[in-house]
Amino acid sequence: MNALLGRLGLGAVNPGTWSGSHGWSESRDTALLNVRNPADGSLLAQVRPASVEDYEHVLSSAVAAAAAWREVPAPKRGEAVRLLGEQLRQHKSDLGTLVSLENGKILAEGLGEVQEMIDIADFAVGQSRMLYGLSMHSERPQHRMSEQWHPLGVVGIISAFNFPVAVWSWNACLAAICGNACIWKPSHKTPLAALAVQRLCNEVMAAHGLPAVFQLFIDHGTGLATRLVEDRRVALVSFTGSTEIGRTVGERVAAR
Repeated sequence: MNALLGRLGLGAVNPGTWSGSHGWSESRDTALLNVRNPADGSLLAQVRPASVEDYEHVLSSAVAAAAAWREVPAPKRGEAVRLLGEQLRQHKSDLGTLVSLENGKILAEGLGEVQEMIDIADFAVGQSRMLYGLSMHSERPQHRMSEQWHPLGVVGIISAFNFPVAVWSWNACLAAICGNACIWKPSHKTPLAALAVQRLCNEVMAAHGLPAVFQLFIDHGTGLATRLVEDRRVALVSFTGSTEIGRTVGERVAAR
């Protein structure tokens, strides 16, 4: 297990927050979260959930990254997603194994979930060159009408236990090519695969001098998911989970 974690940049104890401005959080304000294999209850690793201060670092960093990222041409944003897809390919076996261990899926499904991430990255690359807008005839002489899509800004992604990483990729890859920064709040039951994917994102963006548009925090017992949903700086929230919680999320977003 230690060797697997090491190949993915993880350890026995892991910070649960990453922001472009402050990197991996060194906060000690929250209690360690034990991550266990649901099949046999064995301890896989520990994660330090985010504090309120960590959350603010993530939000402010995402806002700044979104402002810079929207100025990057969409095909170049697509190239960044392509490079992320290549990283996922290289680490597919280890990531799929980790998904299986902390989620309880059979290995084939763990690997299949990582393949879904690779597939959506490939799809998003093509879409980055097809963000078309319509051109229309105007009723006014010597006038032309056209439309152009603009980024929303910061997108919040709340994913569930049963698909620890694939759901994030469906949202994040498409949001990124459209010029948005993404904040990921994974399930606290399956944080390790999310942390591993976040590290791959960091490597890609840093290696090519690109804005840190992928941010992450693990919430456990501090109510930060609610804070994310109610935060006006987050232009859109994508939630995957139970119907009951989904209704609550929709109400809180609408009540802003």
